[in-house]
Amino acid sequence: MAKNKKTKSKPKKQRGFIVRALRWTVGSLWRLVWWISLRVTVVTFLILGGATLYYYASLPKVEDLLDGRERGSVTMTDRSGEVFAWRGEQFGGNLRAGASSPHLVNAVVATEDKRFMRHFGIDPIGVTRAMVSNFKAGRVVQGGSTITQQVAKLLFFDNTRSLERHVKQVPIVLAMELKYDKADILSIYMNRVYLGAGANGFEAASQRYFGKSAREVNIPEAAMLAGLLKAPSRYAPTTDLSVAQNRAGVIVGLMEAQNLITSAQADAARAQPAALSQAAERRAGGYFADWVMEDAPDFLTTETTEDVEIRTTFDVEIQKAAEQALSVVFETKVKPGSQAQAAIVVLSPDGAVRAMVGGRSIDGKSPGQFNRATQALRQTGSVFKPFIYAAALEMGYSPNDIIEDTPITIDVPGSGAWTANNYTREYYGPVPLTFALGNSLNAATIRLSQNVGTPLVRALAQDFGISSPLASGPAFVLGTSEATLLEMTGAYAGFLNGGRRSQPYGLTELRIRGDKNPLFETGREFGQTVINERATADLVYMLNYVIEEGSGKRAKLADRPAAGKTGTTQGARDAWFIGFTGHYITGVWMGYDDNSKLSGVTGGGLPAEIWRETMSRVHEGLPPKPLPMRQPTPSDVKNKVPASGTEAPRSLIDQLFDGLFGPSN
Repeated sequence: MAKNKKTKSKPKKQRGFIVRALRWTVGSLWRLVWWISLRVTVVTFLILGGATLYYYASLPKVEDLLDGRERGSVTMTDRSGEVFAWRGEQFGGNLRAGASSPHLVNAVVATEDKRFMRHFGIDPIGVTRAMVSNFKAGRVVQGGSTITQQVAKLLFFDNTRSLERHVKQVPIVLAMELKYDKADILSIYMNRVYLGAGANGFEAASQRYFGKSAREVNIPEAAMLAGLLKAPSRYAPTTDLSVAQNRAGVIVGLMEAQNLITSAQADAARAQPAALSQAAERRAGGYFADWVMEDAPDFLTTETTEDVEIRTTFDVEIQKAAEQALSVVFETKVKPGSQAQAAIVVLSPDGAVRAMVGGRSIDGKSPGQFNRATQALRQTGSVFKPFIYAAALEMGYSPNDIIEDTPITIDVPGSGAWTANNYTREYYGPVPLTFALGNSLNAATIRLSQNVGTPLVRALAQDFGISSPLASGPAFVLGTSEATLLEMTGAYAGFLNGGRRSQPYGLTELRIRGDKNPLFETGREFGQTVINERATADLVYMLNYVIEEGSGKRAKLADRPAAGKTGTTQGARDAWFIGFTGHYITGVWMGYDDNSKLSGVTGGGLPAEIWRETMSRVHEGLPPKPLPMRQPTPSDVKNKVPASGTEAPRSLIDQLFDGLFGPSN
């Protein structure tokens, strides 16, 4: 029996040995892991501590971190001194969190980091929550970054998300928490974050959207500003106010849930959401502002690190009138779905640009940044013809002088014979110059240009401000050259200036923000005299006839005299009307961006109606002002002989004079 007991105890000893061996192995591994972990932890903390101390020592003063822009901004004011446009990277000035509206501080903290005042720069709870949400969604839907981490990213990292970046952030975040207090960190964040529409920081954004300081915003305004943090372009109130208001409602809910505002305050904020300031709501003058930026010196606008203020010639009410006129005509006179574009420019006689419409919205889509008033080179058609008649009047011709309107053929060197035909293929024989211009007769105009000489016509057009190249060949006098609407409208301003050139301008004063004296300013300056005052007065009379009796009747104003010229290019790809009253010059162009043909549109049609609608609105409340024109008399007739040498029958001349000017002596 004893022997059997001894045999049975042997397996127990073996099992005990195995257990002891396993325990020793596990213990050894644990001690090894502990030994390694302890040393790794110590080394990690030493590295982290060293890096933290390094960044702590190298971090600059808070004041040096508030403005993080790489370039400056441009703020534009209209002719009355009111702000209407912003360009560049706007910065409203250093604004500490403690000086901001408490509602804004609460909205920012509630939106971005509700435990901001309690954590040490990294929020483990927030990180865990974000990881769970992202895991459930299968993609990144929520971030766990604290405001301090976002400040570190703004200062030292780009916008890419990566594990490496988050690891590198840790010592910087700890250093910032050690060196700066919470108010300082929040101040850096609130000054540097981008909030749409070129606004950097909450002060700039508040000024941009509400026309007030961030010190003064109320709860709904603060909520709308804080709502921009998630997606500045999407939630910008200038993009879609209703979307911005809905986002602000979410922020109000967060503030209420975190007991930062009362339920009554939250209900009031939802009932009366924030609205844009008048300047931001108008969003007027975008094309004008872009043109001023292009026209002003780059080193003072797009390339400067300074904040620049530009005073301009822009008139908000005239801009509104032009935009309304364009909208009314297209809504009432143009078939739905038309893709035709249009542009409008309004000038004062000295060349000051008061309004500029560079395109229209089609199917609710923005017309884009392409400015059809200043960048589109289009054939001018018959709006070029007044320069031929101006040259003739300068040479001593009279509006009553006779020119023959019959087909004329010219031998063009290198091209052969070329014949000028009227647009309607109808010819009138001998006609007064006024009748020829008023009815835009091509044959008579070509014959007149041959009489006065095309070199003189070219020089005169350029002297009036046409800087674009003029086409070769005799047909250029019919408007085969290309020019911009601004060029042509500026040239017509010279007709209202007694024959003196008017150079279009939009900038009147430029200064660095805060400086008392401007860097430079421009005033009302008339250019060189191109034609004498009598010739100009005669030309204005002839252009007045265009509207009163000629091809521009649809542009006639009910309460004041006006002068102008229609223009339709070959193939009806461009239609123009440019004209003026005693107060303003307005140019209208219409066509397709792809240069397709217009259907049933001439310069005397829709462009003339857009012009009339614009000028009627622009002149509301202004007393009529006479045009600087001279009424010709039959005694002015010199009976100029046409270039062909053929003299018209006297009876036809008498008949024309009876119809145009009354019975002749």
